[in-house]
Amino acid sequence: MTSIVTVTQGPSPLILSMPHPGTGLPPEVHAALNETGRTVPDTDWHMRELYAFAERFQPTIVEAGLSRYVIDLNRDPSGVSLYPGQATTELVPTTTFDGEPIWTTPPDAAEIERRRETYFQPYHDALAAEIARVRKAHGWCLLWDCHSIKSVIPRLFPGTLPTLNLGTNSGQSCAPAVETAAAAAMAGHELTQIVNGRFKGGWITRHYGRPQDNVHAIQMEIALSAYLAQEASPWHFDAARSRPLQAALESIIDAALAAAMVESVGLG
Repeated sequence: MTSIVTVTQGPSPLILSMPHPGTGLPPEVHAALNETGRTVPDTDWHMRELYAFAERFQPTIVEAGLSRYVIDLNRDPSGVSLYPGQATTELVPTTTFDGEPIWTTPPDAAEIERRRETYFQPYHDALAAEIARVRKAHGWCLLWDCHSIKSVIPRLFPGTLPTLNLGTNSGQSCAPAVETAAAAAMAGHELTQIVNGRFKGGWITRHYGRPQDNVHAIQMEIALSAYLAQEASPWHFDAARSRPLQAALESIIDAALAAAMVESVGLG
């Protein structure tokens, strides 16, 4: 069976959280999905390849192996919507982002609770443990939550999504200086971009970002069009297309790390 979570420990203060690159489906989930659901189209495709440049930062990587259709690791486990009044998907999604049904047999409340305990909790136990380990080693950490999505989804947002969508829960999940440094580095690249737009950061950013405790969390939502050959199956990674995006991400992370260090331990 596909691993629920894989942790690759690194010695630096940087943690990359990857909650949605997985395509694994436990047998009982696969059996309950319809044909659309079994193709897991809302995957954050090729996160490891996209973030290969980050090896120079020696990060810790916490990566999910199961599809978000099993349970969404970036939703509030209580079921409360992160974006009240706006279209979104649930803790266990009932549709694709485009609104297409994905279940032949939708999970009931008991099944959702079983999945929360069996599949949701292990990822968050692992992520929390790594945050504690890194913070103990360095006195601080930068949690970078890695996401991607199709650039055009009328149900979720109008028009075309910017390539780079930096979210800090409207400035609450990291120190102001960290957001400022990341946004300034992002502005130095000729990619469409926004700070705290449609995607302000999901449950991971909001739950773990505690700047008062020197845990600085940033979500980066990326338009798939910036690094895939096409935003459709077979979802091929396009190395040449991805290079400007990777250069931007590297400089943004670099700036955020430097600012977080100064903010947290006063090193200049």
